[in-house]
Amino acid sequence: MAVILAYGSPALGHVYPLAALLVELARRGHRVHVRTMAGQVAAMRAAGLHADAVDARIEQIEGQDWLARNALGVLKRSTDVLCRRAAIEVGDYLGAVEQVRPDAAIVDANCWGAISAADVGDVPWSVFSPFTPYLHSRHTPPFGPGLRPLPGIVGGIRDMVMRPIVGRLFDRPIRPRINAIRAALHAPPIDSVDGLMRRAPLLLAVGGEPFEYPHPDWPDTVHFIGACVPEQNRRPVPPWLSAIDRPIVLVGTSSIAQGDERLGHIALQALADQPVHVVATFPAGIPPGLPRTPNSTVCRFVPHDLVLERAVCVVTHGGMGTTVKALDRGVPVCVVPFARDQAEVARRVQMAGCGTRLPPKRLTPRRLRSGVLRAATMAVGARRVAKGFAATGGVERGADLIEQRLLSIGTCGGTGLSSRPSHGGGASPNVG
Repeated sequence: MAVILAYGSPALGHVYPLAALLVELARRGHRVHVRTMAGQVAAMRAAGLHADAVDARIEQIEGQDWLARNALGVLKRSTDVLCRRAAIEVGDYLGAVEQVRPDAAIVDANCWGAISAADVGDVPWSVFSPFTPYLHSRHTPPFGPGLRPLPGIVGGIRDMVMRPIVGRLFDRPIRPRINAIRAALHAPPIDSVDGLMRRAPLLLAVGGEPFEYPHPDWPDTVHFIGACVPEQNRRPVPPWLSAIDRPIVLVGTSSIAQGDERLGHIALQALADQPVHVVATFPAGIPPGLPRTPNSTVCRFVPHDLVLERAVCVVTHGGMGTTVKALDRGVPVCVVPFARDQAEVARRVQMAGCGTRLPPKRLTPRRLRSGVLRAATMAVGARRVAKGFAATGGVERGADLIEQRLLSIGTCGGTGLSSRPSHGGGASPNVG
């Protein structure tokens, strides 16, 4: 049995995909400790993990995305939050290591301070990314704007022009702040978030082809492990859900307030005259003034797995969690991306043929209704993506990789733990 420490970012969309991997590791007999958001400590303990909250100051740093005027404003706020949290994460992570004394560590991809501390520590470590990782590839557009992949010379020229622009917007403001943290740790500097991610001896990410683009130039340290949807204890179906006698369209907004409540408003209007029942969830809070339609149920939260069993389409802001959860069940999606990585998620949905993409500037009841009706016909593409997720090996494969590469436990039953070599200077190269 090994002792494993997981250090997570305090966001629901990060907690539960990571928990799916951790529960699998615990099921194999490992003692798994997780540092997570305070509101989810009890749930993690109920899942069989040893859980404590991250430093309370980390959760107090919020970006208030809904105040941003556009996607660029959200990017600035989001990266500022991650940099400010990173400074606190260093001591918090090192304190957890001192307390737990793990044989291996798993760090969330958005915990840049904890990653830097792990980079110079003597505990074998890995990164877990609940979204497509920030890694450059000459075979795909630069990550962020949601550009359509273009083959041939035209696409190559466009991507070559765009990469430095995206780098200036994303990496340049981050680099001095993260390097200051790394300098205090005597860690080598990085020139981009791509470079930071490539420091990890192992990177496990949610997703898989054909939802994800091929990246043949990524190193063997990077592995997709499917949807990472936690197994749900069978719960009774609420009476109101059992009473619905129509196909269901699930509408989901972000668990982090970002001003996407407009999506719920318009979805209720757009589908009011359709032969479906709309279940609209607003985990960041139900906004005032929602239209009341006879074919809808509005709530702050409902277990999505119960609704997805009868859903014909999911309307989403493009959060990775909701999107892959739907596709993993073969349910197509209509994505209206607002900010963060949502433009990339929406484009992948479009390119994989598992749903539709509608830019928020074009969001109207008529266009959304058309997008939902078209997406509902794309179940074959959604099932193809579900098969692709399964083909990665899922969290079982992720646990195998943790055991084989960090713990030196082979698939044939070896039990020798690694001797905790230092990864300060011998990790993957710092590629910008």
